[in-house]
Amino acid sequence: MDRFSWCEGKTDPNERTIGVQANVRLYDGEDKTTFDKGRLELTNLKLKWMDEEQKNRVIALNLSIVTKFDIEGASLFKSAKINVHLKKLTQRVSGPQQSSTHNYIKLSFRAGGQEEFGRALRNALSLKDWEKLEIAAGASGGSKVTVPPPQAGKRHVGIGGIERKMQEKYKETDQSINVAFKDLDALIDKAKDMVSLAERFSTKLKDKDVSITDDETVAFKSYLLSMGIDNPVTRDTHGTGIKYHAELAKQLSTFLEKLLEDEGGFMTLTDVYCRFNRARGMELISPDDVANAAKLFESLRLPMRLRKFDSGVLVIQSLSLSESEIIKITAIKVEEDGSLSSEELGKSLGLAITLARERLLLAEKAGKLCRDDSVEGLRFYPNKFLMVEP
Repeated sequence: MDRFSWCEGKTDPNERTIGVQANVRLYDGEDKTTFDKGRLELTNLKLKWMDEEQKNRVIALNLSIVTKFDIEGASLFKSAKINVHLKKLTQRVSGPQQSSTHNYIKLSFRAGGQEEFGRALRNALSLKDWEKLEIAAGASGGSKVTVPPPQAGKRHVGIGGIERKMQEKYKETDQSINVAFKDLDALIDKAKDMVSLAERFSTKLKDKDVSITDDETVAFKSYLLSMGIDNPVTRDTHGTGIKYHAELAKQLSTFLEKLLEDEGGFMTLTDVYCRFNRARGMELISPDDVANAAKLFESLRLPMRLRKFDSGVLVIQSLSLSESEIIKITAIKVEEDGSLSSEELGKSLGLAITLARERLLLAEKAGKLCRDDSVEGLRFYPNKFLMVEP
């Protein structure tokens, strides 16, 4: 924000408006500023922000100090933004802020329009009218110079324009190739580590020296996990129908065995679907395939089951953790804290809120907990109303 200066309208005859967007907030790096709700105007020379309530509150930024920009998409709780990167400050300007630790600003588009504004900004930066003015002023000995606006429908033509376009294309291609080879180098390095580790395991096993260190075991497991599922079950390799789903169930069970242990005994079917597909790489499967495979766990005598809670939530539960153990662990946790909500239990045990709620409801159904449903939300307490037999 220390690159902005106070502004009083258009003082340069060469300045012309390119784009305008209302309801824009300014950020100094990641920090919010008092420039909250304003009208953003883009000219061929400057970027201007005007307060929508106090019309005389206007600040401007010269486009000549902009190095690049990128567009940050909107999310559920955040508006779309344009991140504008700036050159380092060489001299102080008379503006709203005298110093800043950031070399970029953010334009927050609360009412949308960031894509159109981004295209207009890209065109303004590519034209570089401020450089044309400097060159023209130097040629005319410092006298007043006017740069005509580009005519609509016309493009840069001629041999020079074609050569510049080709150079830009070559530069983009070169950058893409460099990025691709960096990724390839990283993959090769990882493969070298994997091969080296495998050779050490093989040598030790051949020599009947199985004293493999813990560090080597951890490293070997991490490499295997990062590789995902090797040879995933597909319809092409295992046919269709019950045979396909049976093989898929076996692979899914193997994949989930360690995950279920880490997740407290059960996972929602949606989480299972996402993680399983991510591990399969390009061989994606449908939600129906995952559900049908999970239904076969019991008939195939695999160490987990598909379960449906009273609320309708589908989970996959490990047989290593019984329902009574889940109820006991949950009741003890509530007893220790006095009372818990679903969010608090989930945070404490590292569970999704949906699963934490189901655990609390399960313990309530078993008579271990009782609820308090108020305007502050649903909380669970140890059940002090249990009948004590004489």
